[in-house]
Amino acid sequence: TSATLTIRVIKSFPYRTAKNLVLHNLDLTTLTSGALKERVRSEILSTSGGGWKAYKGIGIDTLKLYTKAYGTKTNNLIINMEDEGERLIFGDDERTLEGYECEHETEISFFRLEDYLEFKRNPEEKW
Repeated sequence: TSATLTIRVIKSFPYRTAKNLVLHNLDLTTLTSGALKERVRSEILSTSGGGWKAYKGIGIDTLKLYTKAYGTKTNNLIINMEDEGERLIFGDDERTLEGYECEHETEISFFRLEDYLEFKRNPEEKW
């Protein structure tokens, strides 16, 4: 079960600042959300180029499903805001990605929860 995931690493919600990290050859039946967080953080810290420098100290801590392959996209360009009850947030670091219904070509947002909650309270976008 080799899957490719796109992780949207979000720096700023109001300014819609995000950078995509594409990970290949992932086993969604064994990879947990906690292990995915560590893998993404490690990729960011170990990458010297590609514009990741500004993302190295932002304290990202939360994963949320953005969209699945061939699924409908949300109106927001960086995170799925159409989620009543936050059921799309990956709250259990021990749960596998398959347990969160991830599949090949799923897109996931990775962000700082405090910033997300503030943006939900005041969803103003700036330029």
